[in-house]
Amino acid sequence: MSNIQVGNIVHLTVKKKLPNGYMLTDDTSDIFLDTKESDDTYNEGDKIEVFLYHDDKRKIAATTQIPNVRFSTFDWAEVVEVNKNLGVFVNIGTSKDVLVSLDDLPQYSSAWPIVGDQLYVTLKLDKKNRLLADPVREVDFEDNWDQAPESLFNQDIKGRVFRSGKEGAVMISEEGYRGFIHHSQRKREPRVGEWIEGRVIKVKQDGTLNVSLLPRKKEAQSFDADRIMTYLKQNDGEMPFDNQSDPDDIRTIFQMSKAAFKRAIGKLYKERRIKQEAGKTILTDDHEEV
Repeated sequence: MSNIQVGNIVHLTVKKKLPNGYMLTDDTSDIFLDTKESDDTYNEGDKIEVFLYHDDKRKIAATTQIPNVRFSTFDWAEVVEVNKNLGVFVNIGTSKDVLVSLDDLPQYSSAWPIVGDQLYVTLKLDKKNRLLADPVREVDFEDNWDQAPESLFNQDIKGRVFRSGKEGAVMISEEGYRGFIHHSQRKREPRVGEWIEGRVIKVKQDGTLNVSLLPRKKEAQSFDADRIMTYLKQNDGEMPFDNQSDPDDIRTIFQMSKAAFKRAIGKLYKERRIKQEAGKTILTDDHEEV
């Protein structure tokens, strides 16, 4: 059976040298290698290792740029283009970028990767024999995750998201651990392929992690207080919100819970940066001194 198939790595013999490249052969099929696809020069009869892909005319062509991504091997590939009608294109280490089909991406485009994100992919062929990149799924790991130590509890952790949905997201940490981010532990749905930083809130018995992307309370309080101060300054130093305001109104305007709002207001009040009167919160004259 011939190995002349896009996505395969094969050894071919140089049949003929051409003005703009080489004609390679396996004694059954002839494959063109453009000089731009190799840093070396060859003589007739030389045997070389190449990766096969479709060129712009949908013909099988060769390159000596051998990707780490294979049909049976996963590797990270950077997103280089987003096409809402097709999916995203990733760089697998060759001059030809490969499509990740929209069928293999999250339902909501807000969770799609953007340029610069990285996906953990392998290669596959579609029904039309086109080469595609296929993102990793949990079943591909077969539960063979590295076991996280209990000492990681409450520690900061970094990694990349490979599954994202309304219920939650799953990340691969830089150490190789599985981390689950419940939807209640994030302010927004992270993108597939996004590099994230969080903290471990639970080390489970199976060695996987529960991770939060929310800041610790003190950090969150300062962040929320800054958000309120910005809003006040943009609205002539006062706003029709105080500790008694409706929780839904608070969440709509400030994207925080009423409890978080009250903590931030308390911080600003103790620092004498605000005052409250008649259902309003108002900047004090010395609000900039803190």
